[in-house]
Amino acid sequence: MSPSPSLRNFIIVWSGQLVSTIGSTMSTFAFNIWAWEFSGQVTSLALVDFFTLLPSILFSPIAGVIVDRCNRKLLMVLGDTITVTLTVMIVLLYLTNQLQVWHLYVTGAIAGTFNQIQWLAYSASVSLMVPTKHYARASSLDFVSGYGANIVGPALAGYLYYSIGLAGICVIDIVTFLIAISSILLVKVPQPLPDEAESQINPNIWREFVFGMRYIRARRGMLALLIAGFLFWLPYDICDLLYTPMILSRSGNDTVVLGSLASAAGVGGVIGALIISRWGGFKRRIKGVLIGMAGIGLSKTVLGLGQSPWIWMLAQFSASLYAPLSGSSTTAIWMTKVHPNIQGRVFAARSLVEQLTSAFAYLIAGLLADNVFEPAMHPGGMLTPFFGRLFGTGTGAGISVLYVICALCMSLVGLCGYQFHSLRNVEDLLLDQDAG
Repeated sequence: MSPSPSLRNFIIVWSGQLVSTIGSTMSTFAFNIWAWEFSGQVTSLALVDFFTLLPSILFSPIAGVIVDRCNRKLLMVLGDTITVTLTVMIVLLYLTNQLQVWHLYVTGAIAGTFNQIQWLAYSASVSLMVPTKHYARASSLDFVSGYGANIVGPALAGYLYYSIGLAGICVIDIVTFLIAISSILLVKVPQPLPDEAESQINPNIWREFVFGMRYIRARRGMLALLIAGFLFWLPYDICDLLYTPMILSRSGNDTVVLGSLASAAGVGGVIGALIISRWGGFKRRIKGVLIGMAGIGLSKTVLGLGQSPWIWMLAQFSASLYAPLSGSSTTAIWMTKVHPNIQGRVFAARSLVEQLTSAFAYLIAGLLADNVFEPAMHPGGMLTPFFGRLFGTGTGAGISVLYVICALCMSLVGLCGYQFHSLRNVEDLLLDQDAG
């Protein structure tokens, strides 16, 4: 049976996003290598991510309202167009030998603002483009896009970085963005029907944003799911930031090894997403959320403890294999329990909590790695007697210790989450697409 028109449109947009994500993964990979080689500090990488998040955090109170009230297709095109323009500026600065790390802070801040709108517009459109029964499968396809890009993007960037340079990789990214924009322009992106009562009221941006926060807080199961996400994503984001400097410092700045590990993660993610797409996930989706969290945490623990590329590769594959199970199950719960007319505002409130979590993680990760754990794991450091035999000493050892601590915290969220009634029974406590 051929796909319905709405599902066909989703697949077209998703395909464009897949191509664009490959390009973005390549450029992000190249930026991280360039910043690490330029400064040699985790804090530099952390600040790039922090400044990318900061404006979108400040903009979140109105982003959800904009998505619910404006043309979502136009917003998606606008977000990609701004990002392309900023990438062109980076290329020009690099070619004229003027690129500095602080330029990445500024361009990342601007891109983060418009990417927030683009992501919210896309996420809120999926529930109108795809039948309810296919929500988990649609979410898993987004994981295919993200992890599929990780198979190709980092490996290509790792091999090409020292041949075509940062500028060449950015040019590839620009071309992929143009493909993504074209895919959006080719299809009709549905708009939610306006609520008659709301359409008669002049919008108050702050009031409508607070509506999203109160909506979540008033529903115990939804609040429990949000808190569990916070407890998981805080250590996850710290690990995510530590990953590149940990591998580069332990492999002698071998970009090919780093790219190969990212590709292994991509393979695991795609396989996991395809399994979920075919299977549909657990009938009780909260099981998928928590089992996935535990599996990711335990896999990353092995990654931090490992001393060879083969162990790193297997651990990365395993962590990414679990990620679509947790992520698609979480997304399916939110999409099922929130009415499409208010998803922009509710998703914006959820996104704000996640972004604040990431921003805090990025700030403390650099400080802890550069000023606490790395000095403590150098020869003669205060942690060396306890962890020296397990992690070694010198550059990268302290980062690995911090990485493992955070990975263990992630696994505990998944292993212990089922003990809490509000989280375990979230799907029973909430009505499907409850607009209340």
